[in-house]
Amino acid sequence: MESNIRLIRKLEINQSLDHEEFAALIGTFDMKDLEFASERARAAREIHYGNKVYIRGLIELTSYCRCGCHYCGLGRDVKSAERYRLDAEEVLACCEKGYFLGFRTFVIQGGEDPYYSDEMLCDMISRIKGRYPECAVTLSLGERSRESYAKLFEAGADRYLLRHETADEGHYSMLHPAGQTLKQRMRCLLNLKEIGFQVGTGFMAGSPWQTAECLAKDMLFMKALDPEMVGIGPFIPHHETRFRDEKPGSVDLTLFMVALTRLMLPEALIPATTALGTLDSKGREKGMLSGANVVMPNLSPMDVRKKYLLYDNKAYTGSEAAESLNSLKKSMGEAGFEVVVDRGDHIGMVEKAMRGEMQNV
Repeated sequence: MESNIRLIRKLEINQSLDHEEFAALIGTFDMKDLEFASERARAAREIHYGNKVYIRGLIELTSYCRCGCHYCGLGRDVKSAERYRLDAEEVLACCEKGYFLGFRTFVIQGGEDPYYSDEMLCDMISRIKGRYPECAVTLSLGERSRESYAKLFEAGADRYLLRHETADEGHYSMLHPAGQTLKQRMRCLLNLKEIGFQVGTGFMAGSPWQTAECLAKDMLFMKALDPEMVGIGPFIPHHETRFRDEKPGSVDLTLFMVALTRLMLPEALIPATTALGTLDSKGREKGMLSGANVVMPNLSPMDVRKKYLLYDNKAYTGSEAAESLNSLKKSMGEAGFEVVVDRGDHIGMVEKAMRGEMQNV
């Protein structure tokens, strides 16, 4: 069997491995492998993005959710969850503050809340784009119909984030209740791609019952989907879910998967997630050193940030807050990176736009 270093080099050159190779690499990596993969991931990112770190302003729209995902602190069965909804004026106020701070991408995230009709969301999006036409609007609002996605795109939304969470059907059924299927999640992602969105997906590292074989399937699924964005964060338990007693995912495993993803999808936009920063005070910087190039500070109103708790001990103030942008720039600068005021589009999408192949980038 090839050594892990050789497999990492092979991934860098070919931008893919087969299932057995991915599973072997992920299942047996050590710190030496992580350091080498991170080094090569930094080199790959440098080619396409230099030392730039792109910022997105996160606006957490609603903590209501109709889903019952077994790992999520906002699930419909979590009685302790504090529920709230933002209206369009509150979202626009967040955008105004973010624009002043230098954000040029707004990420509107929330549970799957039927309260927000297509009409409400389209009005919100069109008002944001009307006021800030040079800014990108990213949505992360879960599974919706193809017709709904098309309306949101026509209203001006540029990007849509929808993590697949696991590409193994059996594992997916362990993480979700009956009625939520991997087939439907994949159908949504394909619909988003076909409509014209820049699409983001991703998964939790270290979720219950996850194996190296599961993660190998994640990698192959993402390679086939070819997303513009990939979010990878460690699993962190919430005290009122059935996984309350499970151990958090490994920071090292998360960093290794970020590095492998950068080598496989060198042009992808990859955030250093809040979950990574929650488990490790230097998690965002470590994420950058493993190939990430995006951070998403919180722009949500201060009085709701503590209510949007997907997992226990989530960081929502301090270094995770948009108000701390100067400290973020300083910490990233010390790590050798430059935080830029830029939409930070996916390189491939920019190239297509320059050739006139895309109109909504």
